[in-house]
Amino acid sequence: MTDSSQFLLPRPAFVCSDVDGTLINDHDAVSARTKAAIENLTSDGAHFVLATGRPPRWIDPITSQLGHAPLAVCANGAVIYDSNSDKVLHSESLSVETLVALADLVRRTLPGSGLAAERVGQSAHDAATPQFVSSPGYKHAWLNPDHVELSVEEVLAAPAIKLLVRHGGMSSTHMRNVLAPLVGELAHITFSTDKGLVELSAPGITKASGLAWVTQHLNSAPHHAVAFGDMPNDIAMLEWAGHGVAMGNAHPEARDSANEVTSSNNDDGVAVVLERWWL
Repeated sequence: MTDSSQFLLPRPAFVCSDVDGTLINDHDAVSARTKAAIENLTSDGAHFVLATGRPPRWIDPITSQLGHAPLAVCANGAVIYDSNSDKVLHSESLSVETLVALADLVRRTLPGSGLAAERVGQSAHDAATPQFVSSPGYKHAWLNPDHVELSVEEVLAAPAIKLLVRHGGMSSTHMRNVLAPLVGELAHITFSTDKGLVELSAPGITKASGLAWVTQHLNSAPHHAVAFGDMPNDIAMLEWAGHGVAMGNAHPEARDSANEVTSSNNDDGVAVVLERWWL
């Protein structure tokens, strides 16, 4: 990993970016400079894809600012969402049996934790079933007004693209370090905030696996890709891409996994790199 931004790289054919802490600033805004850089790269024929922990229903506030609707790797790689047609193209879920086993591990090792499950339908706002369900007393790490509170048994009663474990009295790093050796190959564990929240997905599911699906769909290749991220849930993506870029505000683990560190999300770090090729 290097902090230098002066070396030259071939113009990428594929650019992927995390959203929170990366593409948007701390006011949840895509800056005019970043929007212009993305418009320039898509006008030049390069692919731009979002890669986020967000579910599909939280993508529209980003695409409305970008002015176009790219493909989105959602839920840390578990869902591929076409934001232009509002269709879920592909998804990978944890089975009910696995959810129950994971919940049992959480009860034994992280007592007092709340559980929630993220589900997905055929579109971003599929109303057939509630998409976010949580156990009684679950405390959100961020604003999420659209959850449905159920019993723990009901939370675990249907396949889910993510199981969320929340404990307000612990760091996410500590929670992951406790759970990861026990979870093993049962699920993939990561986090996108250090505020006492870890996220579990199906085994092998990461932003990198989601992007591999997308590049095959678009007939592109990882070695022609540049990726931007800031948190541990971005590490697989940063290592997958031909050139991984961590934000100046990134978690130390993300910085260590990147080829380069750019400026922060509040200082147009994505645009700073993209303007090497598209200004």
